Amino acid sequence: MNPRKLSDDFAVTGQITPEQIKAFSAAGYKSILCARPDNEESGQPSFEEVARAAEAEGLQIVHIPVSGMLGEGQIIRFRQAWETMPKPMLGYCRSGARAGSLYATLSR
Repeated sequence: MNPRKLSDDFAVTGQITPEQIKAFSAAGYKSILCARPDNEESGQPSFEEVARAAEAEGLQIVHIPVSGMLGEGQIIRFRQAWETMPKPMLGYCRSGARAGSLYATLSR
């Protein structure tokens, strides 16, 4: 995976696996945002699996699943996470687009 930097503090990528967490930690990421609902696709690792690996590496992680349009609750939860979680943050979903959409709400 090659995360795409949207700013010095936020990058997006497609689905990650628990096995990739060490590499993301070594690359300097301090927290992770998962914008992908569980069971969206066959074979997709669950948020819990990714979270266990992230927490074992000392990374903070939050699950704000997005399916369709962003809702007010998702935006509020993302902003709260953004204010409290360490940076840089890596956001992921199937393609990175939904995680990027959450980040884009900071400029509203």
